[in-house]
Amino acid sequence: MNIGSYTFDEFRRLAENFHGYAAPGLLVGGYMVELAKRHIPEGTLFEAVVESGKCLPDAVQLLTLCSIGNGWMKIHNLGRYAVSLFDKHTGEGVRVSLDPEKMAAYPEIKAWFFKEKPKKDQDVPRLESEIEQAGDSICNVEPVTIKRRFIGHKHMTRIVCCPGCGEAYPVEDGPVCRGCQGEAPYVVARREIKAAPRQETAGIRVVPVEEAVGHTVAHDMTRIDPGQFKGPEFKAGQRISVGDICRLQQMGRFHVAVTDSPVGESDFAAYAARSGDTVHENEAAEAFARRMAGEGVAFSLPPREGKVEFTAERAGLFTVNVERMRHFNLVPEVMVASRQDATVVKQGGPLAGTRAIPLFISRERLSQALETLEGGPLFSVLPLRKARVGILVTGTEVFQGIIEDKFIPIITAKVAMLGCEVVRTDIVPDDRAMMGKAVAEMRAAGADLLVTTGGLSVDPDDVTRQALLDAGLTDVLHGVPVLPGTMSLIGRIPGPGGGMQVLGVPACALYFKTTFLDLVLPRLLAGREITRAELARLGEGGYCLACHTCTWPKCWFGK
Repeated sequence: MNIGSYTFDEFRRLAENFHGYAAPGLLVGGYMVELAKRHIPEGTLFEAVVESGKCLPDAVQLLTLCSIGNGWMKIHNLGRYAVSLFDKHTGEGVRVSLDPEKMAAYPEIKAWFFKEKPKKDQDVPRLESEIEQAGDSICNVEPVTIKRRFIGHKHMTRIVCCPGCGEAYPVEDGPVCRGCQGEAPYVVARREIKAAPRQETAGIRVVPVEEAVGHTVAHDMTRIDPGQFKGPEFKAGQRISVGDICRLQQMGRFHVAVTDSPVGESDFAAYAARSGDTVHENEAAEAFARRMAGEGVAFSLPPREGKVEFTAERAGLFTVNVERMRHFNLVPEVMVASRQDATVVKQGGPLAGTRAIPLFISRERLSQALETLEGGPLFSVLPLRKARVGILVTGTEVFQGIIEDKFIPIITAKVAMLGCEVVRTDIVPDDRAMMGKAVAEMRAAGADLLVTTGGLSVDPDDVTRQALLDAGLTDVLHGVPVLPGTMSLIGRIPGPGGGMQVLGVPACALYFKTTFLDLVLPRLLAGREITRAELARLGEGGYCLACHTCTWPKCWFGK
């Protein structure tokens, strides 16, 4: 059976010349591509998506205008041997795949496809004969509509030189190229970042401490007394006197960086700002801080020891734009470090710190770092609303008094610690109708946060989730990668004034002091949207060791 305009032998030679040998996957792929082409209206300008990286892309490149190079073919490796051709404007097209059941009539094809025998044991002449005989009869064809993100190709973005290796790369990959981010496929020699001769251009000289008398200190110099003191003993702009020589030597400073300009600490920053093509660490740190600090975040100036530290202007939930902070830290010669995202903080509490790493950085490096901070601040502290809480305990055994309820005092204590008010509590049996009635009464009492406990597992009597759905629960996330607390539930019941948030707590909260409830409740009160992706990230650090004495939130659980 021919493959398009080629006889089987002609395509076999074509495949051999292009691929290196006549791979069975390429021969089968030829029939697949031609079958797809026959189902595309004549004259259609089409693109391709291939679901395997093996052999099949070569068949597409041999028989169509689509290739990796021109961007008309995309490999979306799902591990399935299938190809889709589709209208590049509408996304409408067809998908061709191999049918395992149809292969049963061709034992050598089946053995090859399912790897039932080693390659060295394959009967190649018989396999190729079966492929020619089978043609496209072992294929399935189905209409598909391709998602928009697979249609067309990205236009080339701005090209810049990597500050790490000096090679050109697209700026959308980050502040440094992907190779310098650690994605290079080979072992590379260690490269030092090439820095400009900053001290000379900035008017800075390094001199022996004895010759520094009368000159101005170029940067803060730290004194450390183990266990007693750490701080700037000399500040940028401070004049060195004869009496300072001994102190400097005791600090291990036998050479110091000084300026020749007789300026004091008050106007040293202004001097540093006039340092030509370089930027002093203090100026850089201040520029970073002004971009990083968002709502509810404070910082003090001037920088101390070359860094600026952030504190909370108010109590609330500390939030971090983790991805943009990662991009900033990819820029050479700068850094920022912070507390964990979604941490509850007190007013005045420490949050983060940033600085330039060398004494001076180039203005080009400063601009590169500031570019990563475009689009809004890195840090903010969101206030926690004072929720009106309804607590609904479900379970026939609790309702009948067989088991004493301990959920209500536990939940009441936890929400009270965050400034919330409990407006109603109720205990109902495992009955959907009674649960629905209780939910309605919670709303009538003015609750804007409903905490339900029990009935969220897999037992036949566990009907709490179904009852909440009956009551209008939407945006449901049930089941989280956290132990303890896996069976937790999050959602909301729409209604006037924004409706009512819902947090379902499993029975483990009776035994464990800290569960998923403690991780997610502050986020709900801060109005932070909780997505499945955010919950998935909690898996790392989401395993509690159930220590005899719980020290959370000082331990790493949920972080």
